[in-house]
Amino acid sequence: MSVVNATHTVLSNERVAEDTFALRFSSPELAASIRPGQFMNILTDAAMDPLLRRPYSISSVDGDVCEILYAVVGKGTGILARKRPGDDIGVFGPLGNTFGYDKDFGTALIVAGGIGVAPFPYLTRELQRRERPVLTFLGARSAARAVTRGLANVQLATDDGSAGFHGTVIACLEKYLAAHQVDAPRIFACGPNPMLAATQAFAIERGIPCELSLESEMACGIGICQGCPIEKHHGERKYSLVCTDGPCFDANDIVFHEHHHA
Repeated sequence: MSVVNATHTVLSNERVAEDTFALRFSSPELAASIRPGQFMNILTDAAMDPLLRRPYSISSVDGDVCEILYAVVGKGTGILARKRPGDDIGVFGPLGNTFGYDKDFGTALIVAGGIGVAPFPYLTRELQRRERPVLTFLGARSAARAVTRGLANVQLATDDGSAGFHGTVIACLEKYLAAHQVDAPRIFACGPNPMLAATQAFAIERGIPCELSLESEMACGIGICQGCPIEKHHGERKYSLVCTDGPCFDANDIVFHEHHHA
């Protein structure tokens, strides 16, 4: 699979929730090759922010048009939020591996926390094309921060109780599975590390196959800077790199440490 490194023109950049934007650009090469779970590194502005590209999951592909969802959290995403139609961004991708959406399972359980929802509209579309049942468990701080577009059968959990289930997304999932029979589930999860650690524990305890898409600061995206290590239980190396070995990992392979819970 060839990696595209090119400048693309922003088609639209719209606010879709509190502090959350969807940016679209046209790239026939990227649209044809990128798969659910993969990401791309974007250089927001070579003059203002020349050094760091930042990783963004592809959230949807429509014809030649690619979309990313992002939350405004710092300098780079602040610059990105000011992009207007006609402005340029540097795109490098597709990078990383994919979700195992073609594996043998019954129902897909999507578990998303905050902007970890980003890869799931595209995954949902591909699962539905394969006629796989999809249940989505979405955790957000509040109703105003929840992004449900492109998702299927959403059970919403909010920290403040402003909508849906009042509590964590894992507690919401636990309650649902206690009340409903779900056929041969497989969990696909993305979000902050504390949420992923809770998802991992939940899945292992119940023997549910589970994939975790890790969020990490990745400066280069191709394994050169060594800036995104993750400890693993198995394999030849104690550590893997999120950018080249992931971002999608089997939940059984990953070691989370307590300092991630801070």
